[in-house]
Amino acid sequence: MTGPGLSVLRGARRALGHIAARVYLTACALLLGWALVASSTSDASMAAVIPLFATVPASLVLLLFLPEGSMAFLLSIILGALINAMIIGWCARALRRGSNPDTAS
Repeated sequence: MTGPGLSVLRGARRALGHIAARVYLTACALLLGWALVASSTSDASMAAVIPLFATVPASLVLLLFLPEGSMAFLLSIILGALINAMIIGWCARALRRGSNPDTAS
């Protein structure tokens, strides 16, 4: 069973499997965790902006189309990080291939 949906999932798995994409996702997760902990205090009201800036431009585009609310804000950061990590992984794989494209992998 090889359909277009399966090849998209395989490509996403390859992109997210690259070390650069994993480092980016880890950094975004740490920033989001810090922002959630820091926003519980009264003097860190702008802490959620840092993970949003770390996931730009995908998170800002998603933030425009999702309804308002704290869950939509959190969802835009998470989905933005995943989209950006896939792009980072794809670019890293393309740069590693260089002038020798390997269509089998």
